[in-house]
Amino acid sequence: MKILVTGGAGFIGSAVVRHIIENTTDSVVNVDCLTYAGNLESLISVEASDRYAFEQVNICDRAALDRVFTQHQPDAVMHLAAESHVDRSITGPAAFIETNIVGTYTLLEATRDYWNQLADTEKQAFRFHHISTDEVYGDLPHPDEVESGTEPSENEKLPMFLETTSYEPSSPYSASKASSDHLVRAWLRTYGLPTMVTNCSNNYGPYHFPEKLIPLVILNALEGKALPIYGKGDQIRDWLFVEDHARALYKVVTEGKVGETYNIGGHNEKQNLEVVQTICSILDTLVPKETGYAQQVTYVQDRPGHDRRYAIDSSKMQRELDWTPVETFETGLKKTVQWYLENSEWCKHVQDGSYQRERLGVESAETKGSK
Repeated sequence: MKILVTGGAGFIGSAVVRHIIENTTDSVVNVDCLTYAGNLESLISVEASDRYAFEQVNICDRAALDRVFTQHQPDAVMHLAAESHVDRSITGPAAFIETNIVGTYTLLEATRDYWNQLADTEKQAFRFHHISTDEVYGDLPHPDEVESGTEPSENEKLPMFLETTSYEPSSPYSASKASSDHLVRAWLRTYGLPTMVTNCSNNYGPYHFPEKLIPLVILNALEGKALPIYGKGDQIRDWLFVEDHARALYKVVTEGKVGETYNIGGHNEKQNLEVVQTICSILDTLVPKETGYAQQVTYVQDRPGHDRRYAIDSSKMQRELDWTPVETFETGLKKTVQWYLENSEWCKHVQDGSYQRERLGVESAETKGSK
C-alpha cells in the first residue's frame, strides 16, 4: 500500500512515517510545507528508503495537491498537517483557520476528485484517515470540583471522553480542529468519500518541537532557565507516547471501519505540575547538579480558556482493533528525557532552522542542475 501522509515532517507525522517505513512493507509520500515545526532531520533514518518520497507542498495549494495525487497514486491518505499549538492560536488564530479548516477542505476536494477517478475495487479499498485531538471535546470535571461529603458514581466522579462525546472546543486551535472533523464526516455523508477520524490525547516523545510542555521543560532545565507552569499546574492531561500513537494510527488506516471514530489515549492522567516534577526528578538522577532542577519551577498567569482536564477512553481501540499503549508514562518519559540528552544537535537545528536550510538549499541546487 502507498500512503500519502500530510504533515509527515511534524512531530506525530514523522513518527508515523518512521513507523511505516521501518515496520511495514508499505510506501509513504510525505506532504509537508515545512513550517517552523516541520523538520526533515526527524526523518534521516528513513529518507534513503526507496519506499519514501517527500513533497514540499502546502495543503492549501490545490494545484500542487492534484499533481501529487496524479504522480504518486496513493491508496490512502493520513491527514496530520495542522497548526497545533494552543498558545499560538490565541495570539494568531488566522493561521489555524487557514491550515486546519481551509487546508482540510482543499485536501478533501483534491482527494475526492482523485478517488472518483479510481476503478471500483480501488475506490472501495481507499481510505481517508483524519487525525484530530481530544481538545475538540472541551474539558472534563476536575477531581477537586467533586463536592466533599458526597459519593458520586465513577462516571460522575471521573468521566472520560468517548467517541460520542459532544464537541465543546475552548480555543481557536480546538475550534479549528473541530471544524475539520465535521468537514471530514460531511464528505463521507455527502459524497461517499471513505473517511475515518481519530482523536488523541497529549502526545510526547522524541523529536517534539520544544515549545510544548515536556520538551520545553527538559531543555529549560538543562539550560538553567525557568520552568514555567500555568496557574497552579493542576491541569490534568492524558499522556500518550508518540510511538504508541503511530502504531495506533497505522492500525486505524489499515484495519479501521469507514465512518468510525476512534479515541486514542495513553491511560496516563497527570497534573502538569506532576509532569514537571517527574522530569526534574529524572534529570536529578541522569544529570545531577548542586541544586535540584525543581527549584527552577516558576508559576505564570494561566492562559485564557485553559481546559482543566482531559481524559480519553480508548477501550474501542482495544476492543475493535486490538491496540493498547506499550509505554507507561514512567518508561516513556525516561526514554524521552534520555533522547533529548543525547540529541542536543537536533534540538539546536530544529530551533534555528540550520539543518532545514542546508538540506533544502542542497536539494534546490541539485534540482536546478538536473534541468
